[in-house]
Amino acid sequence: MIYLLHKQVDPQKCPILYETRFDDAQELENWRSCSGEWWVENGWLNGRNPLNAPGVLLSKQDFPGNVLVEFEGRTVLPSTHDINLMWNCSWDEEKNMRGAAYVAGLEGWWEGKIGLEKSPDYLLNAATPLFDFEPGRTYRIQAGSIDGHCFVCVDGKLLLELTDYEPIDSSVHAKVGFEAYASYIQVRNVKVRSMEWEPRKRSYPAEF
Repeated sequence: MIYLLHKQVDPQKCPILYETRFDDAQELENWRSCSGEWWVENGWLNGRNPLNAPGVLLSKQDFPGNVLVEFEGRTVLPSTHDINLMWNCSWDEEKNMRGAAYVAGLEGWWEGKIGLEKSPDYLLNAATPLFDFEPGRTYRIQAGSIDGHCFVCVDGKLLLELTDYEPIDSSVHAKVGFEAYASYIQVRNVKVRSMEWEPRKRSYPAEF
């Protein structure tokens, strides 16, 4: 169960819209490589990008609405940072760059932070350096949003949440994807779920 401010999400009750283990190289045909290098090998999606810029892989399928993205991810040593994902995302063909998107990442933002940001203006950001990241270790990552209420969980623990009061229009920006930012990452066991949630009322018990 994921407990958010005023909301709770049971991922097992969220319908699966798309699922892949990346055990077949043909699965990559369902994705678009926008920048960086992306390939499937030994049951892993590999993303490699040496540049200080987003190396982006986007789904060809649209996933409008509130979505939850789940996957296992790790860096490939000697790469030590930036396992990143996106949802409510689009690609700006004219500028050849990412358009609107929520972007979440582990060990990013140049200082080893768990973070969330909103593309393309990057005026909405939240990050914390308090997660003890281990390069090369495989993590189970869950991230998504409910009408702009964004969150990131790692290994079943909520690490960050952020409320965007001007949510991205996911009827227009509806891709999900992954990003390698000056990093070499691997991803597998991907699930995209339609978000189901329940309101959660909380109050403090009397202490005095």
